[in-house]
Amino acid sequence: MKTTETGLNQCYVIEPTIHGDERGYFLESYNQSNFNAALGFKVDFIQDNEAFSTKGVLRGLHFQKGEFAQAKLVRVTQGKVLDVAVDLRPESSTFLKSFTIELSAENKKQLFVPRGFAHGYIVLSETALFNYKCDNIYNKASESGIIYNDNSLNIDWILDPLDFNISDKDKVLPTVKSLF
Repeated sequence: MKTTETGLNQCYVIEPTIHGDERGYFLESYNQSNFNAALGFKVDFIQDNEAFSTKGVLRGLHFQKGEFAQAKLVRVTQGKVLDVAVDLRPESSTFLKSFTIELSAENKKQLFVPRGFAHGYIVLSETALFNYKCDNIYNKASESGIIYNDNSLNIDWILDPLDFNISDKDKVLPTVKSLF
């Protein structure tokens, strides 16, 4: 497994070792001991989730507040997405900085998003299966988010905004300035 810093504190790109031959390939998508050793700190994932979406679906930017904050390990097992992480930890030297990466079934990259980050993605392929591990349970009362097109974040979502498919809930999320 290869771990690469993203430029955001404690946020890493994870690339599994792929063993392939003419029959196909094998990879270990997650091994707790190796994962924690690579990060240099302990993360205990307790839940796996999967989302299926079509091209242009934009989910985010979401996070959970307080005791229900979640770290996530995200990957795509079918299709391709642009994945976005935003550091929302005021004490962090990378506060309000963002990182984007293309995650796909083809490149098999994963992104570790620590607690205290907003996270979202947009589907770039016709369809995508997005998988993620969480280290804390979902709590509806603790959910929050930031509007995807917040000018202060200046995120390039790659696709034409006319092609975005966004939930009504995500269309009315607040700006960063209204949260801090």
